[in-house]
Amino acid sequence: MASKISNPTVGRFVLPQQRELYLQMREDEKLVPMPVLEQDELESMQYLIRDAAREDYAVTVTWWQPTKGDLGKICSMWGTVKWIDTTARRIKLANDEDWRWIPVDAVVSVRT
Repeated sequence: MASKISNPTVGRFVLPQQRELYLQMREDEKLVPMPVLEQDELESMQYLIRDAAREDYAVTVTWWQPTKGDLGKICSMWGTVKWIDTTARRIKLANDEDWRWIPVDAVVSVRT
């Protein structure tokens, strides 16, 4: 009975270039298109972002980051909204370890 090997690079000699191509192929399989959101979802997320900035409480923001063309990956970060830049349409999210500018148009979800 043959068993499926989840990682064919284990147990045999492969060149580093072959391993790198295999790992890159596995990463490309994880890429997703940008999710389509309804207008009411966008409005509720914008309200939560404004409220978190005004009241200074932590939120978890999930956004889509483009990687290859129309495909990208979903990233997530928690923190407090320190600044809302309306001209560049982005928010500054900061926590104890890091801070990041996140494009408002790429935000997929906001949780308190």
